[in-house]
Amino acid sequence: METPEKIYTVTEITREIKAVLEESFPTVWVEGEISNYTLHSSGHRYFSLKDENAQIRCTLWRFRGDWLRFEPQDGMKVIALGSVSVYERSGQYQLDVVELIPAGLGKLQIAFQRLKEKLFKEGLFDEEHKKPIPEFPESIGLVTSPTGAAITDIIKIIQKRFPTVRIIVNPVRVQGEGAAEEIAQAICEFNEFAQIDVMIIGRGGGSLEDLWAFNEEAVARAIHNSRIPVISAVGHQIDFTISDFVADLRAPTPSVAAQMVVKDREELLKELTSTTQKLSSYQTSLIEYLKQRTKAAQQSYGLRRPRDLISQRWQRVDELTRQILNRVKNYFEFTKKSLSLKDEKLEALSPLSVLKRGYSVARKLPELEIIKNAALLKKEDRLEVKFFKGRVESKVEHIDSG
Repeated sequence: METPEKIYTVTEITREIKAVLEESFPTVWVEGEISNYTLHSSGHRYFSLKDENAQIRCTLWRFRGDWLRFEPQDGMKVIALGSVSVYERSGQYQLDVVELIPAGLGKLQIAFQRLKEKLFKEGLFDEEHKKPIPEFPESIGLVTSPTGAAITDIIKIIQKRFPTVRIIVNPVRVQGEGAAEEIAQAICEFNEFAQIDVMIIGRGGGSLEDLWAFNEEAVARAIHNSRIPVISAVGHQIDFTISDFVADLRAPTPSVAAQMVVKDREELLKELTSTTQKLSSYQTSLIEYLKQRTKAAQQSYGLRRPRDLISQRWQRVDELTRQILNRVKNYFEFTKKSLSLKDEKLEALSPLSVLKRGYSVARKLPELEIIKNAALLKKEDRLEVKFFKGRVESKVEHIDSG
């Protein structure tokens, strides 16, 4: 019998097999039926995936299992994303699962995961690309459905918190065929034509299929290429889309996006009042402190005799008092003037100010599209004309496009 070139120990051969398997199957999708499912007290999940002819052991560690949006059960058909490895103590190969998806949603989830990995590798999610959201935006762009609850909630909250902010809506479809292209185009149009400080894109909640337009690559790249900061507000808090990862800021819902994009004017006024009161209190305390110091010095034995020194001290106190009062007065005047200028600027930007000067806004019914050119109309078209106070509906009888 020839002497073998190499004799492996059990540990060595097991590790060799493990290395080959892990190198050959670093990331795989496996579809099968769950059996022998166990949720351990540690939070780790152990189960098998099987089909008619074979089965494979699977592990789902706690830090990944906590993010599951469903509870696995025996008999459930799923698609698992993971890597093949070997558990050395038993010599069994297994699948270390990183994501588990019900088989019914498999195709969409796989497409989502693949695009997410692709864009992540390209760096579209990197923090270095995130643009800061302006603290006091004067103009906000909305990319959403013109008929959904999301647009109503956003406009209502913004107008309540800071009524002088200008809102521009670029209406789009948010689900169905062509929705992703419309959303991407609207983002590009805002960047090309509109003078806005920040943009909110989003919609209300729905199924994975309903939200899918915000998982399309065209929308992701439009967000990434935007020079205007973008807030993604899609669905509910538990919903995550590709748009959320690319956007400069993710809001869990459209309503929260409205709260994040503008500060509450009443709260700002309260903060200003509080700061003013603190400055006034500091001024009073400082003057009182200086008076007490001067009085103590005046009453000391060493300073009672040189009256001229005391006189100089009093003059210095008066001088400091005048300086403090002047500085506080100047600060108050500067703050008041600054706030007044900002308020006038914001008021001038308000659409209501334009209407108040006698202008009106014509919108075509029923789309509520703002009409800037008479050539876009035809006879019998219905219009809504909005004035500073009130509105009327009318019908086109004559058109002069000159």
